[in-house]
Amino acid sequence: MLTHLVTPLLMCIGMGLAYLGAFAHPAPHHLPVAVVGSSRSAQLLAQSINDKAGGDLEVRTVAHRSTAVDQLKHQDIFGAYVPKGDGSGKGRGDAGDARAVGAGDAATPELLVATAASDTSASVVQKIFTPLAAQQGAPLKVTDVAPTADDDPTGQGIFFLLVAISIGSYASVAVIGGAGAVLPIRLRAALAAGTSFVVSLIGTAFAGPVFHLVDHGLWGLWGMAWLYSAGILLIGTGLHTFLKRWTTLGVMALFVMLNFTSSGGIFRPEMQNGFFAALHSFWNGAGFVEGVRSHVYFDGYGLSGHLWTLALWLVVGVLMVGVAALAERRRRSAEAVAAANAAAVAAAAVAATVPEPAPKPVRGRVDDGVEEELEEVVGV
Repeated sequence: MLTHLVTPLLMCIGMGLAYLGAFAHPAPHHLPVAVVGSSRSAQLLAQSINDKAGGDLEVRTVAHRSTAVDQLKHQDIFGAYVPKGDGSGKGRGDAGDARAVGAGDAATPELLVATAASDTSASVVQKIFTPLAAQQGAPLKVTDVAPTADDDPTGQGIFFLLVAISIGSYASVAVIGGAGAVLPIRLRAALAAGTSFVVSLIGTAFAGPVFHLVDHGLWGLWGMAWLYSAGILLIGTGLHTFLKRWTTLGVMALFVMLNFTSSGGIFRPEMQNGFFAALHSFWNGAGFVEGVRSHVYFDGYGLSGHLWTLALWLVVGVLMVGVAALAERRRRSAEAVAAANAAAVAAAAVAATVPEPAPKPVRGRVDDGVEEELEEVVGV
């Protein structure tokens, strides 16, 4: 019993290190923002903010407001400050802004954000530029150029959708690997693919008709959910051949501890330390979250890269199942050879314990005839 308690204790340690390591002290690290304006004063303001930030921010200048909007929608920056009295690009590129309040009005300072990219990043940017607007003697107007769905105001519903799909996927690995251990690996792989299909449908139902996390692009979300879930299930099914009872801990480490924390669903990589920021560039949870964001809120910009991430994890799952199939085949061959050798040794041991038969006495014709008759009866 004590040895079995090692697994939950390791889960406790792993979850604590992962979640607290990723979320305990969020702070900007080279967070890209912009100051709108082509004047000398705008350039001096950007340089001043850069100097005071000490590496926390990367401040650039853009000549026009419309350029800043485009960069926000491409997630090149996460905030753009339009100083009071700067009329650069007044009124340009604002027709599609769903929540543009006072767009292009240079009479008051304005901050452009995109909450669909990250609500927490938008909040951090707002805290940075609000005191700056106060120095200009006017309240800061905040314009959201990429708002989220009305029923998901923070945009974090996609992250919790990731959690639901992940749990449905890696929990199914334990069932397929445990209860289905006697099944051939190809049948287990087929069950994994079928289960991922069901899990993706459940996740899509949550995102659409149940909680309305997205208001369009539901078919694309379903496709990414299936890719994501299938990758987890196939990798886990393959790993079970090697990890056995440690499979649950293994898939939790891969698809919970490292996955949720690097997905960008709560904090983008610019708000995390270097380890989790690096994982964000290729981990499958980040591929799903950023892929859904790109598909639903940013007109598909950058979507192909995220789809490639999900597809590569699926390929890893297929290869993992193939390696597991080879390992199980070799294991069965080794067990068959071992069983044959054991049977041969046992037969030899039995033969060595049987005494040699005594020589037959010489018998007459009558005895020979009786013996032949007995042999015929035994033969029949």
